[in-house]
Amino acid sequence: MSDLNEILQQAERDIRSASDMRLLDQHRVHYLGKKGKLTEYLKTLGQLPKEERPIFGQKINNVKQIIEALLEERNNELQKILTDSQIKAETLDVTLPGRGMDFGHSHPITKTFEELRNIFSHMGFLFMEGPEIEDDYHNFAALNIPLFHPARAMQDTFYFADGTLLRTQTSTVQIRAMRDLPLPLRMVAMGRVYRRDFDLTHTPMFHQMECLVINKTASFSELKGLLNEFLHAFFSKNISVRFRPSYFPFTEPSAEVDISCLSCEAKGCRICKNTGWLEVLGCGMVHPNVLKEAGIDHQEYRGFALGAGIDRLTMLKYGISDLRSLFENDLRFLTQF
Repeated sequence: MSDLNEILQQAERDIRSASDMRLLDQHRVHYLGKKGKLTEYLKTLGQLPKEERPIFGQKINNVKQIIEALLEERNNELQKILTDSQIKAETLDVTLPGRGMDFGHSHPITKTFEELRNIFSHMGFLFMEGPEIEDDYHNFAALNIPLFHPARAMQDTFYFADGTLLRTQTSTVQIRAMRDLPLPLRMVAMGRVYRRDFDLTHTPMFHQMECLVINKTASFSELKGLLNEFLHAFFSKNISVRFRPSYFPFTEPSAEVDISCLSCEAKGCRICKNTGWLEVLGCGMVHPNVLKEAGIDHQEYRGFALGAGIDRLTMLKYGISDLRSLFENDLRFLTQF
């Protein structure tokens, strides 16, 4: 009987001190399991005289019932503690300030694409697309770029083993437009182009826009008027525009176009290298050789074209100093726009 009382006292101490359900179940197995202390004690009844067995059997059953009651009581206590902790963890404090929501927005280059499309759509231009993997003919030969021109060099162009290449300019779309569409023609091509270059103002992949007009009365003065209208609409500022003579194989005469510095208003600063001017694009009258290659009678039709880097236009419009920032996807940078 003394052993039985010790088992009961020890069981009560263990059960009441159980800190979780796992430990409580271990105590249940330790005392009431198939190899538990109380079960092993019950097996000793066979060693007692017959007249004593019912008395001790009743005592053992009483101890078993007490231990089961203790287990159930502690189980209910632990269940309540667990439920209370879950409720506390899931409680919403309605007095706390609400959490703000982050809203997505367009990338600066995407915004520039949309604005260019809007401007030229109002001018009556057709938008066209072309393949990014090109052949030598459409990328160079048809644009009056001779074999010895440095633009064909391996260090500037990404070539494939079969002789094809990643287009270096969207002018390739103009060749297909002049061949496939009826005249007169007003079209714009925008998209990705590729060149071997990577620094503050150049990346191996960038975006370009080409604009082409073909009709019987096209002139350089019409080109200047269109450019003035486009640049003022895009930058939304009272800017000055100037043309500088230049050279491009596919236009003659050719010019580079500058605008007055948006940062210093043409007074001279670090951005414009103290010149007061920023280069924005190149343009010119379509070379007769390009018209011939497209199957257009250059005696009857004339044309002009302009090409601009969309990434550069974006940098100028939003005051971005490093072109690589547009491609790094840093949210701290992008959320400024």
